[in-house]
Amino acid sequence: MHIVCPFCDTVNRVERVESAKDIKCGNCKKSLKDTHPVELNARNFRTHIEKNDIPVVVDFWAPWCAPCLMMAPQFEEAAKHFPLKIRFAKVNSDNYPEIAGMYGIMGIPTMIVFKNGKEIARTSGAMSSMQIINWLNSVVS
Repeated sequence: MHIVCPFCDTVNRVERVESAKDIKCGNCKKSLKDTHPVELNARNFRTHIEKNDIPVVVDFWAPWCAPCLMMAPQFEEAAKHFPLKIRFAKVNSDNYPEIAGMYGIMGIPTMIVFKNGKEIARTSGAMSSMQIINWLNSVVS
């Protein structure tokens, strides 16, 4: 299984993540089980979306968006429920309009789930952590 490090973007080959107490990045030695959302940009977006063997849920947001700011702590809270099962990430659509444009983001916040580099689900609008968890459990098997 391949897991992209949320700190240095190195692709790590790991085995049996379910039973592992902690798994460290081979490059920076930080935990691959970290659940804080990864800030994606033009440099690392494709690596995280295409090289992770776990699904990646991306929150497209902007700093001026009140619903985005309300949802941010909910998104972080939901991430704690999926260590090494789903990688949580964020894209500031103001800073990276080309990424938002590639996926036809018309309103924010919008979350897209990617698996093996392909979009498998999306939803728009602010959600609570429990709503995010329930939505992800329904779309990721």
